[in-house]
Amino acid sequence: MRCRFILAALLGFTVAPAYAEVVIDGHIDPTEWAGAKHIVDFRQTQPLTGKPGSQPTEAWILSTPKGLAVAIRATQPDGVPRSHQQTRRDENALVDRVNVMVDFNGDGRVGYDFEVKSQGGIADEVITNESDFSYDWDGAWDHAVSEDADGYSVEVLIPWYIAPMHKAHDGERTIGLYIDRVIGGTGERMGWPTITFDQGRFLSSFNHVRLPAYSQSLFAVTPYVVGRVDRVNGGTSFEQGADILWKPNGQTQLTATINPDFGQVESDDLVVNFSPEETFFTDKRPFFTENQGIFDFSLLDDYSQLVYTRRVGGASDDGHGAADISTAVKVNGSVGSTSYGILTAQEKGDAGRTFGALRLSQNEGTQTFGMLATRVNHPYLDRDANVLGFDHRWQPSSAFTITSNVVGSKIDEPGANTSGLGATSIAYWQMNDVWAQQWLGMYFGRRLDIDDFGYLPRNDMLYLHWEVRRRLTGLPADSAYTSHLWEYRISGADNTDGRAVSRRFRIVRDSRRRDGGEEEWRLDTFSAAYDDRLTRGGNALHTPPTAKLTYDRTRPRIGRWAWEAEGFITGNQLTGYHRLGYYFKFTPTYFITDAFSVFLGASYEWDPNWLIWQGHDNLLGVYDGRTVGIDSGVNWNLSNRQELRVKLQTLALGAKLRDTIDVTPTGGTVHSDEHVDPLGVANLGFQIRYRYEIAPLSDLYIVYNRGGYEDDTEDDVNSQFRRGFSLKDVNEGLIKIAYRLEF
Repeated sequence: MRCRFILAALLGFTVAPAYAEVVIDGHIDPTEWAGAKHIVDFRQTQPLTGKPGSQPTEAWILSTPKGLAVAIRATQPDGVPRSHQQTRRDENALVDRVNVMVDFNGDGRVGYDFEVKSQGGIADEVITNESDFSYDWDGAWDHAVSEDADGYSVEVLIPWYIAPMHKAHDGERTIGLYIDRVIGGTGERMGWPTITFDQGRFLSSFNHVRLPAYSQSLFAVTPYVVGRVDRVNGGTSFEQGADILWKPNGQTQLTATINPDFGQVESDDLVVNFSPEETFFTDKRPFFTENQGIFDFSLLDDYSQLVYTRRVGGASDDGHGAADISTAVKVNGSVGSTSYGILTAQEKGDAGRTFGALRLSQNEGTQTFGMLATRVNHPYLDRDANVLGFDHRWQPSSAFTITSNVVGSKIDEPGANTSGLGATSIAYWQMNDVWAQQWLGMYFGRRLDIDDFGYLPRNDMLYLHWEVRRRLTGLPADSAYTSHLWEYRISGADNTDGRAVSRRFRIVRDSRRRDGGEEEWRLDTFSAAYDDRLTRGGNALHTPPTAKLTYDRTRPRIGRWAWEAEGFITGNQLTGYHRLGYYFKFTPTYFITDAFSVFLGASYEWDPNWLIWQGHDNLLGVYDGRTVGIDSGVNWNLSNRQELRVKLQTLALGAKLRDTIDVTPTGGTVHSDEHVDPLGVANLGFQIRYRYEIAPLSDLYIVYNRGGYEDDTEDDVNSQFRRGFSLKDVNEGLIKIAYRLEF
């Protein structure tokens, strides 16, 4: 009997799986990773030489019932500088790190980046439009790091429910995968496959990996409570709500929110904007970042989107501050090779708007077809805004990509019904490892209006550009640089009346330095044209030839210091090269310890002949503007789960009036005797924030906020700077607890 039992046990071991269960502890156990796909061919992608990486790097990929498991061994001996800097979540720090980027459908539409620093800090991003990275999204995934004398090891486990994905076939799934590691002290990046995100194609060039398919489900509720003490208006208030997440499988995922908490613990950077172009802000609100990639519909013009989620809960139609949101629901999924997304949100009150969006995307081999429809109902304004867009991407070869879209809008409003059209097409040709070309054409009709739910910097435009890129690597060993990417662009834009609004020639040199830092020079030269937006629909101003030279430099930590610098020199719209304006900002960071740092940034801008519209007709004020700014703070990363951040930003503006002018129908200017006041602005944002991660996506925040904005006729910038520190439009303390319950 005993012999038969021993024999049966031995046979049982032989038919057991080829690997043990992976334990995410940062120690790569060969037994756990037996049977995994093993990758050793990591090559230089920064600089993009395609040569084997200077340091050995290995990765293991394994599909498990609990998720996609990836292990990375980064060899880094004593002769290679190591970074020991502690980082907070989503901090864009130039330190030793690894990235695991996954396209779960393998179709090049939406990807996810899971980044782990050598000291255990993490970041996660959504990748859309080939190479647009957004830090706004935070996911729940496991990671661990261990360090030794020869380097460090990283283990990652990404649950299968983390993102929508198509149904598997024959028990297997094909994903797109890219893995790299970066040496912070030199900036060298070694990746698999040999691609880089500053090419026209990145996401769609991931290696396709076929793996055993598993399915996971998740039901999670994240209730929150916020208690606030308002020291301006007095009193104490409490708010509560919840986010609900149900993912029965990879093909269907539902997100809902009730009385959502939208942003009390976040702070936008200060902006003073008198231009006709709206300031764009990203969105960190959890409901709007979860599974949001499907709704990406870019018009390929800067931040343009058909769904700009900051509209929901934005300025109320009745002018009484920000709107409150009662509920919002989002459904994502797929049927066969068709992906879909449905989003709806309802604001509170008689002035509350109703938002809706429907997205469909179909992949057909080398082509992808998509549709996005949005609708916004404004009961207070008796306005309905409908937008419909179709997009298409074609990749006839590995070197050539064409992306196009067509969009139309229809606005129903008493006495003001309008409809408009727009279209964009961009072609990218990666000729070889050195040269690439890009062609872009855009048409936005005068009546195209997507801004009820979307974001478009301007309509009424026909734009064309041709760009040539040249990559230089293999620079001399004594050079301060490892590579340069040169970009040469010719562009022109007319409004729909045929009037030239821009003629530009641009040269950019984007460089990687041997100290691990980055540097960019950009020269834009403009020929004479017309500014048809300055007077908000009035006469267009004829602008003379001018130019702008911009510089941007980031140096990572060396010793105890890191710093960033940026600035520009520019002409102006009134006198061109006569009376140049300039801006500079310098932000040094001093590391008292690896976890505790202090930064103090200061900026100054001189803006001569600054033209500001006065709110009616064609009247402009001509100002000499000075702006002084402070951007400073303290970062104390007590551990990978808790942080203390102090952030102080202030902007002070003093604009002395030089002249008052009217723009004539021919684009010229004449002096006006109409009274115009000088201008001054004081702006303050101050926050002390403590965050403790109770569990993944469960946090305790203790926050103090203070700030304000005032403008008046005091044009002395020093007076405005001093006054800014006394602003108390907001003066509050709050405690927020959000805890994720999984079932």
